[in-house]
Amino acid sequence: MGTSIYRYRAAAVLMLVHGGLMELGVFFALFPLLALGVDFDAIGQYFSFNVPFFQDHLVDMMLLSGVFGAIRIIGAIGVLRNRLWGLVLSVINCVVTMVLMVFMLPAGLVDGVLAGAALVLLLTAYFGTRQLEPRS
Repeated sequence: MGTSIYRYRAAAVLMLVHGGLMELGVFFALFPLLALGVDFDAIGQYFSFNVPFFQDHLVDMMLLSGVFGAIRIIGAIGVLRNRLWGLVLSVINCVVTMVLMVFMLPAGLVDGVLAGAALVLLLTAYFGTRQLEPRS
């Protein structure tokens, strides 16, 4: 039980970094770019996504990044406060991120590493050394 608390904390820190720096950072960068009148079609030349739809809708992607970041941070806070809802919310968020990262390559690689590591830490902390089927 003692080492699981460190895994929960490590997962929560990964999710806070991921949600705060990567997700909310992109969201908050949207406002200065809009205020400066930056041409988002021109910016699309510097950011590439695997799916052309994402490439053509960078503003929408940046807005949705804020939603993902907020949910990721809320889940991490729940985990740090030892709440089961925080664990469930964080696991859902990590799984969704793992699915969506494929469509957002190459940037999705970092998402996958952070979300995958947090997911492994959360699941190993929760389930520990429990076996699938008790041995007789």
